[in-house]
Amino acid sequence: MSIVTMHKVTFIGITADRERLLTDLQQMGCVQIISLTDQNAEFAETVPTAGAREALLFLQAYPQRRRQVLDKQRFNAVNVQQHTLAVRNRLRDLEDERDFLLKRIQDIRPWGDFVLPSLQQMGEHRLWFYAVQHKDLSKIEASASVWEVIRRDNRLCYVIVVDKEEPLDMPVPRIHLGSKSRHELEARLDEVEFIIEDVQAERAYLTRWHDLFSHDLNQLEDRAVCESAATQVYTNDSAFALQGWAPAESLATLESYAKEQAFHFAAEASKHEDNPPTLMRNPSWLAAGEDLVTFYMTPGYRTWDPSSVTFVSFVIFFAMILSDAGYATVMALVLLGLWKKMGDSYSGRRFRPLMLSAVMATLIFGMLVGSYFGVTPSDASWPGKLHVLEISDTERMMMISVVIGIFHIVLANAMNAYRCQHWQDKLPSIGWIGVICGGFALAIGGSISAVDLQTPGIALIAIGAVFVVGFTSPREKPLTRFAQGMLGLTKLSGALGDVLSYLRLFALGLASGSLAVEFNNMASGVYESYPGIGLFFALLILIFGHAVNLLLGITSGVIHGLRLNVIEFFNWGLTEEGTLYKPFKKAEDNLWNR
Repeated sequence: MSIVTMHKVTFIGITADRERLLTDLQQMGCVQIISLTDQNAEFAETVPTAGAREALLFLQAYPQRRRQVLDKQRFNAVNVQQHTLAVRNRLRDLEDERDFLLKRIQDIRPWGDFVLPSLQQMGEHRLWFYAVQHKDLSKIEASASVWEVIRRDNRLCYVIVVDKEEPLDMPVPRIHLGSKSRHELEARLDEVEFIIEDVQAERAYLTRWHDLFSHDLNQLEDRAVCESAATQVYTNDSAFALQGWAPAESLATLESYAKEQAFHFAAEASKHEDNPPTLMRNPSWLAAGEDLVTFYMTPGYRTWDPSSVTFVSFVIFFAMILSDAGYATVMALVLLGLWKKMGDSYSGRRFRPLMLSAVMATLIFGMLVGSYFGVTPSDASWPGKLHVLEISDTERMMMISVVIGIFHIVLANAMNAYRCQHWQDKLPSIGWIGVICGGFALAIGGSISAVDLQTPGIALIAIGAVFVVGFTSPREKPLTRFAQGMLGLTKLSGALGDVLSYLRLFALGLASGSLAVEFNNMASGVYESYPGIGLFFALLILIFGHAVNLLLGITSGVIHGLRLNVIEFFNWGLTEEGTLYKPFKKAEDNLWNR
């Protein structure tokens, strides 16, 4: 549960061996190459590019695939890719032109089929077309322009104005009809439709290569990536130099390889002025936390890995927002049905623990608040004995939400202070911990008479404010340091807003529970009012209502569960953003990227 230490590695060898090194490094997949040239990765048209996947998707989308060619000797992946992308681009252009023609013909239809006269024939005058509502026709009648209504319908009058310049006093914008007549547009539309049919036939022909192309897709992309990497390597007539970032645990493998292949190899730890990429390493059951983090940002290399905290807090927030054991049971059954299928993909295996944790947490919290599809069990039953929280107890649930928010933000500041090496850099975060905790003690001190919390609360606020003002910019001159410190103290309103933002856990949980109860009441009312047939409609209300509520609950749980992590928590805990570690590797998953 940390950010992996990176080292800058350098390979030097003779130019003839450059391609061999690139191929082997791509196979190992543990080095992110640092560009030593100013050249961009631009390929000639004969080189396969990352467009291979787009070409494959274009072929897959065709509904009737031709009989597949199995002879690899007849197959040229580069040619198929180029031909497919050319057909796709041509088809897009033709479809865009067809849509334009359809729209233009629709616009010109009310005006009839006519050919515009030349300017010489019109005495340098032009025709301006307007579709005017009946109530606005009087505004045109009042103008000095020459005009004529050529057609009316129940809503609009179609008016042609004759003038050298576009009139400025018209009640509506003019209609753009272009210079071509309707029959010319219709003729071109007919021609475009025929061409589209021919291009679709060409696309159908290309689908016979689909299976072979799909099989070679990774190889095409690997070649494209390798060509791109070659442009980032410094090369002259006799030697080359390749530099990159590699995880510390891969150094032994790289050094051993360099000795075997007679390359010069050097590795050095990152310096303060370097900006290494960030690679987070977590146990497999917490790996989805990395995806939750990088969904919003990548932590800086010299910060800390929030994946585990984000994983746990997201699960808790999701459970509090959904807050129903019945809904959790439905999600558990769906997850059980998808469990094996999710195991077939790398991303599915990463997210299974997260989804299982969220379902289990929702089940437990739903039991604690005593909600089973909006039904509260009796106190005598065993589910009733687990009912220790009341979702409608506004004061207690708001307090729980605020305490969770305070703990979350305090933890963010604590981790931010922990990762700082110099004690002066730790003090602003420690100061904010004091301010937040002191403010909370002061807020609840009036309701707790047994213990005096106001005095220590004021003391914590005062000490924390001194730390914030004095050490927000500890290396500046005294006056600038004080000004920057006072500016840093303005985050006080942000701290209050962030803490109160966690009230959404209570509000959304209450909304979800209330909707479940209301759907039950509606179904019950229909059943009692219409005996017999009412049962059918009551079941429809229950199924549809709870399905909608479950969907809304899952959506809210994901959105707001992420939001409280990536907005409120990251705002205090991650002050630096980095770049994600992207090793030079083959398309398949490899050891160093997991």
